[in-house]
Amino acid sequence: MGFNLSEWAVRQRSLVIYFMIAVVGAGVFAYTRLGRAEDPSFIIKTMVVQAAWPGAGIEDTLQQVTERLERTLQETPHLDFIRSYTRPGLTTIFVNLKGSTTAEEVPDVWYQVRKRVGDMAHTLPRGVVGPGFNDEFGDTFGLIYGFTADGFTHRELRDYVERARSTLLNVPDVAKIELLGEQDEQIFVEFSVRELANLGIDRSALVAALRAQNVVQPSGTIQTGDEKLAIDVSGAFGSEKDIANINFAVNGRMLRLADIATVRRGYADPPRPMFRVNGEPAIGLAIAMSEGGDILQLGRNVDKAMAQITAELPIGIEPHLVADQAVTVAGAISEFMESLWQAIVIILAVSFIALGVRAGLMVALTIPLTLAGVFAIMWMMGIDMQRISLGALIIALALMVDDAMTTTDATLGRLAAGEKKEVAAVFAFKTYAFAMLAGTLVTIAGFVPVGFAASSAGEYTFTLFAVVTIALLVSWLVAVIFAPLIGLVILKPPKNAGGEPGRVMRVYRGFLSAALTARWVTIAVTLGLFVVSVLLMPLIPRQFFPSSDRPELLVDLQLPQNASIYATERAMQRLDAALKGDPDVERWSGYVGRGAIRFYLPLNAQLPNDFFGQAVVVAKDVAARERLHAKLVKLLADDFPNVVSRVSPLELGPPVGWPIQYRVIGPDLAQVRDIAFQLAEVIAADPLTRTVNYDWIEPAREIRIRVDQDQARLLGLSTEAIGSVLNTVVTGAPVTQVRDDIYLVDVVLRATDEQRVSLDTLRTLEVPLPGGRTVPLSQFATFDYEQTYPLVWRRDRQPSLTVQSDIVEGELPETVVQQLTPPIEALAKTLPAGYRIETGGTVEESASSLASVIAVVPVMLLIMFTVLMFQLKRFSLTFLVVSVAPLGLIGVVLALLVSSRPLGFVAILGVLALIGMIIKNAVILIGQIESERAGGKNVREAVMDASCARFTPIMLTAVSTVLGMIPIAPTVFWGPMAFAIMGGLLVATMLTLIFLPALYLAAAGRERPATP
Repeated sequence: MGFNLSEWAVRQRSLVIYFMIAVVGAGVFAYTRLGRAEDPSFIIKTMVVQAAWPGAGIEDTLQQVTERLERTLQETPHLDFIRSYTRPGLTTIFVNLKGSTTAEEVPDVWYQVRKRVGDMAHTLPRGVVGPGFNDEFGDTFGLIYGFTADGFTHRELRDYVERARSTLLNVPDVAKIELLGEQDEQIFVEFSVRELANLGIDRSALVAALRAQNVVQPSGTIQTGDEKLAIDVSGAFGSEKDIANINFAVNGRMLRLADIATVRRGYADPPRPMFRVNGEPAIGLAIAMSEGGDILQLGRNVDKAMAQITAELPIGIEPHLVADQAVTVAGAISEFMESLWQAIVIILAVSFIALGVRAGLMVALTIPLTLAGVFAIMWMMGIDMQRISLGALIIALALMVDDAMTTTDATLGRLAAGEKKEVAAVFAFKTYAFAMLAGTLVTIAGFVPVGFAASSAGEYTFTLFAVVTIALLVSWLVAVIFAPLIGLVILKPPKNAGGEPGRVMRVYRGFLSAALTARWVTIAVTLGLFVVSVLLMPLIPRQFFPSSDRPELLVDLQLPQNASIYATERAMQRLDAALKGDPDVERWSGYVGRGAIRFYLPLNAQLPNDFFGQAVVVAKDVAARERLHAKLVKLLADDFPNVVSRVSPLELGPPVGWPIQYRVIGPDLAQVRDIAFQLAEVIAADPLTRTVNYDWIEPAREIRIRVDQDQARLLGLSTEAIGSVLNTVVTGAPVTQVRDDIYLVDVVLRATDEQRVSLDTLRTLEVPLPGGRTVPLSQFATFDYEQTYPLVWRRDRQPSLTVQSDIVEGELPETVVQQLTPPIEALAKTLPAGYRIETGGTVEESASSLASVIAVVPVMLLIMFTVLMFQLKRFSLTFLVVSVAPLGLIGVVLALLVSSRPLGFVAILGVLALIGMIIKNAVILIGQIESERAGGKNVREAVMDASCARFTPIMLTAVSTVLGMIPIAPTVFWGPMAFAIMGGLLVATMLTLIFLPALYLAAAGRERPATP
C-alpha cells in the first residue's frame, strides 16, 4: 500500500528516539535565542524627499520646486501615491509605495528615486538646497532617556549627553542613537545699522574680514632631508572673545569689533524642536535596535551601561527613562506565555478527561515535541516572539493536537479490536494519514490570505500564517512519526473494549438518527439559520485594528499654522502644569515643534512643524489611562480653545491618525477650500463626531515690501542687495563658524533687537548704500499686509485638503462613516467638474487592507479545491465538503453579537482561517463514510457508523480549540478573532456531525451496499 511512515518509525525506534531528543534540544536552544519584540516588523513604505529654496514664496515654491519634483517622482516604480506639503521656501514630499511592494524591492525603488531626482536636479531653480532623502522614516527607537539639568547650562548638559551617546553606541545591538531637543549654539554679532554707516564701515567688508581670518586652508609643507614639517597659520577663532577682540582698519584707524557691535554666545533663534520630560526642559537620547536584535537583551545591556553613565554624572544632571520597549515586551511576552501555558493546560485537561490518562498522556507528550519543532523552525526563519507569532501559537495549539488525537483514537480502536500494539500503532497512517494531511493543507490554505495579502496590514499579520503553517505541518509529522512510538510505550487495550457506548454517544446517535430520518428538515433548518446569520451581519460593528492596551496616551496640540515655536512651547507648558500632580500619571514627555519620535512601530509619526506639539503621557495602568483620557479631553476643550487637540491611545496595526478623514481634491486652492468648509459642516452636524478640523486651511499674514526699482537703481541698490540686508538685519546671516570641541558654532551677523524685532521700526530701517551712506527703507519702498497660505498639501500633484475629526467615545470609525455616507454623497453630486471627495483615514486603510486579503481568496479556494480533489477524487464529494464551510458564519455572527465584539481585520482573518478548520473535519468524515460504504454497508448505515466513529476526535478537537482560546479571548487584539473562531468552529462542528451526514444521505439516497 505504499510507504508507511509510522511503520518505518516503529521499526527504527532508536533512530526516531534520537530524532525526538534532537528536536527537543533544538527547540530549547532556539527558544532561548528567539528575538523578542512587541510587534512584528513591517516596512514603512514611505520615503521623504525635501528641498529648500530660501527666500521663495509659497506660489514659487509650489510651481518651481514641488511641481517639478512631483512630476519626476510620479514615475517611481510601484508607486501608490505621492503626498506633499509646501511651505514658503520648503517642499516636503512623501513617496508612498503600493502595499504589494515586497520588502526586497523597496531598497531598489529608493535607489531609483534618488537616481531620477538626481538626474533632474539641474532643472530646479538656482539657490535650491537639496533635494535630500529620508528612507529611514520607519526606524523605531524603543528606548528613550531624557536628561534634565539643575544648575547647568544647556551646553554643559549636551556635553554629558554626547558622552553618554558615545558610550551607548558601543552597546551590542544598538543600531543608531538620535538626540532630541538639543539646541545648537550660535555666536551673535549684533550691530546698529546706523552706527556702522556713521563710522563708514561697509557691512560686506566686515563679513569678508571675519571669514578671511577664520578660513581653513593649507599653508604649505616644508620637506627637509630628515622630516616633513606642516605650516600652520594662526588666527582661527576659538571662542566669542577672539571674535570680539578682532580689529578692523577703518579710514586709517583700528577699531575693535567689540566697540562697534555686541558679541555674545547664545542658542539658535528660533530654536530647533524642543524636548521636555515631566514638564522640565531636557535633552533626549533615542536608541534604535539593530535588525534581528533581541529587545530584552538590548534593554539589559543598556540598563547596565546607563548605570555606569549615571554613576559618573555630576549631581544636578539626572537621566529619566521616558520609553522602555524592553519592559513592555517583557510584560507582553510574559502575559502571552502565561496564556500559552493556560491553553496547554486546558487542552491537556480535555484530553485526559475525554480519552483517559494513558491516551491523554500520549496527546500531552506530542505538544512539547511539536512546540520544540516550531521554535526551531521559527528561529531558522528569523521569526521573533511578538504579538502576532505568540497569538498564532495559541491559535495553532489546539490544531496541533488534532492529528495526535486522531492517531490516538485510531490506535485505541485497533487495540480494542484485539490487534497487536505494533499493528495498531501503524493503522492510523494507513487509514487516516493522507486525509489528515489533506485536512492540514486545507487548514493552512485558510490562512493563505493572511500570509499573502499585499498590504501593510497583511505584512503586519504575516507571521500568523507562517507560524500556523509551521505548527500544522510539524504536528502532522509528530502524529505519524513520533506518536506511534509513544503509543507503543503508553497505550494499553481499553478495559471496556466492545462495551456499551457512553451516554454522550447514545444521545448523539439518537439525535443523528432522527436528523437523518428528517434530513430535508435538517437541511432546511440549517440553511434557514445561515440566511438569518447573513441578515444579522450588519448589526455587528466593524473595526480595522483596535487601540493598544498599553498605558500611553498621545496628546496632540496643533496651533494655527502661522504660530511660532514659542507659542507652541507656551501651550505645552500649560499642559505640563495640568499633568503635574495628577494621581493617574506615571510620567510624561513633551515634544515641541515636532511629533514624538517613533518609539513604537505603528506610531503615526509627525514631521517637524513649529505649530505642532505632542505629549506622550504614561498612565499608571489601563484603567488610569481611561480616566486620564476623559480628564484631558475636557481640559483641552475648556482651556485650549484655540488649539486643535486630540487625545488618543496608541494604535495597533498600520498607523492611520485621525479616525475620520475626507479629502477634497481639485485644481483650484480657493475652490477646494470652499468645498472643505461645506464638508466640515456636514461632518460636524453628525452627533457621533467631534473636533472637526483641517490639515491646512487658515491663511496667514505676510509683509509685502514693494520696492520702487527705478528709485532703488538711482541709489545704487538691487533686489539682491536689499534682500541680503533685510535677511542679515532681521533674521541674521551666518558668516563663519567657530570650531569648538566636537561642535561647529555658527557666527551670526544681525541687527540689534530694537532694529530687528519691531515691525514698526522696519519702515525706518537704514539701508547702507555703496558710498557708505544709509537711507531709510521707506524712501524707496512701500509696505502692505497680505494673506497667503503658510502650508499647502497636495496629493498626486493636485491640491488636497483633508477634513478630519475624532469620534465620540465608544463609537467605531466604520459606523460613523457609514452614517455620514448619504449626506456626503449628496454634497459630492453638487461639486464642479474636476473636484471630488475621497474617504480616508481608518476606513480607507481598512478597505485597502481587506481588498488585499480578498484578492488572495481565489488562491485559497484553488488550493483547497485542488487538495480536496486529490483526496476525494469526485466532484460530488468535494461539493459536500465545501458546502459545510459557510455554515461557520452562523456561529461567528452569534458569538460576536453576544460578546459585543467588532468584526475587525484580525477577526476577518480568523473567519477565513475557520473555513479550513471546518473543511478539515468534513474531509475526514466523508473519507470515513466512503470507507464504511466500501466495507459493504448501505448508505444510512455507513453514514451512522462513520459519524459515530468520528464524533469523539472531531468534537475533542473542536472543544480543545474553543477552550484553548479562552486565555486570549479577553485581549484587545485577539479577542474578536478568538470569539469568531470559538463560535464559528463550535457551531460548524455540530453541523458537520449533523448537517453533513443528512446532506450526504440526501445526495446519495438509499443504495445497495457498495462492493468492497
